[in-house]
Amino acid sequence: MYDLIITGGRLIEPSQSLDGPYDVAVKDGKVAAIAPSIDAQNASKVIDAKGKIVTPGLVDLHTHCYWGSTLWGIDVDQVAPVSGTTTFIDAGTAGAYTFPGFRKFIIERARPRVLAFLNISSIGLAHFTFEVSNLNYVDTEMAVRAAQNNIEHIVGIKVRLDALTVGENDVIPLNRAVEAAEALKLPVMVHIGRKPPALKDIVKLMRPGDVLTHCFTGGDNRNRLVDDTGKAFDFIRQAISEGIVLDIGHGSGSFSYDSAEKLLDQGISPDVISTDVHQLSVAGPMFDLPTTMSKFLNLGLSLPEVVRKTTVAPAKVVRRELGTLKVGQPADVALLELQEGDFTFTDATGQQRRGRLKLKSLLTIVGGQVLTPPSPAEVEDQERRVMAGFIRERFRSGGLARLVSPAGTANR
Repeated sequence: MYDLIITGGRLIEPSQSLDGPYDVAVKDGKVAAIAPSIDAQNASKVIDAKGKIVTPGLVDLHTHCYWGSTLWGIDVDQVAPVSGTTTFIDAGTAGAYTFPGFRKFIIERARPRVLAFLNISSIGLAHFTFEVSNLNYVDTEMAVRAAQNNIEHIVGIKVRLDALTVGENDVIPLNRAVEAAEALKLPVMVHIGRKPPALKDIVKLMRPGDVLTHCFTGGDNRNRLVDDTGKAFDFIRQAISEGIVLDIGHGSGSFSYDSAEKLLDQGISPDVISTDVHQLSVAGPMFDLPTTMSKFLNLGLSLPEVVRKTTVAPAKVVRRELGTLKVGQPADVALLELQEGDFTFTDATGQQRRGRLKLKSLLTIVGGQVLTPPSPAEVEDQERRVMAGFIRERFRSGGLARLVSPAGTANR
């Protein structure tokens, strides 16, 4: 007997090149069988997926999960059940000094899997920004030691490089991040935003396998990957050819339709589609990973491409066996619905595009267990306790923006 059979759906499983009508059987929390037809009488529970899309659990390469201890952190136990995301990879919310709490109170207690890029700043993202503007916090030796002590959870080193975060330090934090990553034999994830530092100076220090997140950013004075005429920089093409990884990291300020359309028209597609989900972006215009995936469906990417960029592609970046439904692997599954209609999507700059396709998450399964969505009361109670509603209100009204940018525009 199987514990669970998911039957009748279209399975898209990039790691095994499967795309078609397949059933998935689960036993003891792991994938037990995949076949065109599995007898439903052989299962304790059956999920009818007819007319739906079945994929490996989604892997989100850029998230912020240190809920309750930072401005940015969301509660993964509330986001996972309604997003199809079974693996959240935190993008540097915790640094060497704050990682023990992140491990104990978030990683070890969360229902979905949580991995992390360790921030090269020892204090992580406790504040809105500024974390590498004081080089006393950018302690390479401490970062290496913290990562070695938590190597089962840490997949790389994170550094944010924009005018407000680095202050007068230019690319020094990146040099130190690369030094730590070299010692650990792990990749670096580099956030780009407002200049300086200049994008060319950033990219020349990155190595094959390092991640350039917010790669489709846009807006004034930002490190876009295209010049003023819309042409991709030659040094970007060179970096791509040498193995740099392009990651979306949509967020609340880092995805531009204008940049996306120009780059896609020139054959430059992101390697990974991720959300940069945090307390601000989860309220829109990012919302969740299926919505972010939908934007790329309507930009011309195929459904199998979009699934690959949110399963095996991020898994390859962090060198983990994730985003797969191979027999014997944990039964992490996303059940999605591909809706057709007239939908409006908004980027992080306020630009809108209409599209006819939208992915909606119906069910999230982690280790063979269906995750229960939070009740409205639970969501309301969390917002009250962490003042997320207040933070969003201040952000939208420009209150936080004035704190971090002379131009009155939020850096993130």
